[in-house]
Amino acid sequence: MYKKFEMDLAGKHLVVDVDRVGKQANGAVLMHYGDTTVLSTATASKEPRDGIDFFPLSVEYEEKMYSVGKIPGGFNKREGKASENAVLTSRVIDRPMRPLFPKDLRNDVTLDNLVLSVDPTCAPELVAMLGSAIATSISDIPFDGPCAMTQVGMINGEFVFNPGQDEKAVSDLKLTVASTREKVIMIEAGANIIPEEKMLEAIFAAHEVNLEVIKFIDTIVAECGKEKFSYTSYAVPEDLMADIKTVIPPEQMEEAVFTDDKQKREKNIDAFKDMLKERYADNEEWLGMLGDALYLYQKKTVRKMILKDHKRPDGRRLDQIRPLSAEVDLIPRVHGSAMFTRGQTQICDIVTLAPLSEAQRIDGLDSNVTTKRYIHHYNFPSYSVGETKVSRGPGRREIGHGALAERALLPVLPSEEEFPYAIRAVSETFESNGSTSMASTCASCMSLMAAGVPLKAPVAGISCGLVTGDTDDDYVVLTDIQGLEDFFGDMDFKVTGTKEGITAIQMDIKIHGLTPAIIKEAIARAREARLFIMDTCMLPCIPEPRKQLNEYAPKIVSLQIDPEKIGEVIGQRGKTINSIIEVTGAKIDIDDDGMISVCGTDQEGIDNALKLIHLIVDPIEIGKTYVGTVVRIKDFGAFVQLTPNKDGLIHVTKLADHYVKRVEDVVKEGDEVRVKVIGIDNMGKISLSLKDADPE
Repeated sequence: MYKKFEMDLAGKHLVVDVDRVGKQANGAVLMHYGDTTVLSTATASKEPRDGIDFFPLSVEYEEKMYSVGKIPGGFNKREGKASENAVLTSRVIDRPMRPLFPKDLRNDVTLDNLVLSVDPTCAPELVAMLGSAIATSISDIPFDGPCAMTQVGMINGEFVFNPGQDEKAVSDLKLTVASTREKVIMIEAGANIIPEEKMLEAIFAAHEVNLEVIKFIDTIVAECGKEKFSYTSYAVPEDLMADIKTVIPPEQMEEAVFTDDKQKREKNIDAFKDMLKERYADNEEWLGMLGDALYLYQKKTVRKMILKDHKRPDGRRLDQIRPLSAEVDLIPRVHGSAMFTRGQTQICDIVTLAPLSEAQRIDGLDSNVTTKRYIHHYNFPSYSVGETKVSRGPGRREIGHGALAERALLPVLPSEEEFPYAIRAVSETFESNGSTSMASTCASCMSLMAAGVPLKAPVAGISCGLVTGDTDDDYVVLTDIQGLEDFFGDMDFKVTGTKEGITAIQMDIKIHGLTPAIIKEAIARAREARLFIMDTCMLPCIPEPRKQLNEYAPKIVSLQIDPEKIGEVIGQRGKTINSIIEVTGAKIDIDDDGMISVCGTDQEGIDNALKLIHLIVDPIEIGKTYVGTVVRIKDFGAFVQLTPNKDGLIHVTKLADHYVKRVEDVVKEGDEVRVKVIGIDNMGKISLSLKDADPE
């Protein structure tokens, strides 16, 4: 008989079934939140994986289209690779949970979440986050939990906890906060320019909800939790560390890492490694741990320098930003380009504009989201860090960084009515030494302005780091962390925003949580830094969006018509609209509300297309002269095409002031003629006169 645990969470009913399904996993729970159902499992290998120097954790979030009553698109009618939303959800689960596993654990651990049904009022992503935490907590896998996650929205200035799809659609905030029973361990946010004080209020409110969930999880663990298994520790032996320090004294290690040149620092460490390889050539055990030992030695050295001496590896002050530079228009013929450089981190961003019909289609579990008009892609080639590796497409990190920069700029984009374009920004990493995602935010903001996208305000981003000591009060917050400070520090706290407020947050930590004081200081430091970056680097380069689009960008003109006339513009089987496209070379899109977008690089073609559309949708007026094409000749007269869907007849008596024996004596098929409308009967038939047409 399985066990059921229940609680009310944010006004909805949460049910956790233990020992009902998935009993061969180390831990499994069937989660019900409203009608949303997710199976969450935690499984570990029996033996450690050989030849690795990291904890091998995998997190999966599987979206099944049957959960929303759909059959997948495509030829195979089977779910393919994980969607972007699935990848991002997996990352949000991974980031708070990874630090709670033992760092020296080498057994493979997989957290799998299978979405079985979706209730639009209860987000499956949240249920999966909670399910992974509970499944791991009750399992025998070593884990310093439990932890809990809460989502927060804000509607009309009021917080909404764990909002549904409809609430998220109108919310000014999309915030996810993860906590242990003591501290906040993860923050992820997208926000519509929310002041720092309001964001802090939301974070701490979510933490309070998390504490209630953790109490609930504690009751489940108390009744169903397994004893944690023992594992082989891969921690570096103390006697190895002591011996290394006799060969490389601490002051020598400090000198090796104390440089602002990443390649020089790596060269210094490689020299130490070669020296130690020779020393331990006959000690296979120590030789195998040499990489971990040198990493640990560097880490302790850097942390001691920062925490005790307030010295950063590149000699900067704790709140000092690396040298900045920016330029726009460095790539010819593209619609917009900009390069942003901060120290040894360099991003080039290229913007492409297109009709709204080229917006990305999304086949997902959220019924409110079917297309994405703004797309931000981020690429991280191996040469950017001086390495060689075959490119196999974007990984989870690249997708996550692109999504963060995308969230950062969404709140300042113009509406579709103001700017009827699909927009793609691609950030190419030319060089990397810390926080390329924040450099991507700055570069993409400038390239959008260079492309003529009328942003509501400029956006900048920065990452703050952290080094902690033995107590909660013993810590140092760092502004603009470089790679070494990220690797050896405790936090990567990324914040983007305008001068008025925050647009996005992503916080990763390697410790068991942050105190309110640290969170407040990091957000304050980030605000100060992003304003400095805007005022001293970005805005002097390009102070505002350009008024005109690039000459190579498509021009789009919108026209609102009566929705009942959409069929006339399209024509039978698309004949009418396709003929306009063929004649003018313009691209034409029509939505269900009668909004027509005409797009092209040739303004004359756009003007001609608009003229033809007007001829179709505007009523034919008696007494008005039109230009048309003779399409058919009959004995009694000639038919003239006035618009792609309207013809009129010139009776033989209206061809000329004199008697006309044969129609062909005056006009021939294909002739362009000026004709006046002289009548429209009850059936809509149009009578024309060639002889009475007004002159040009």
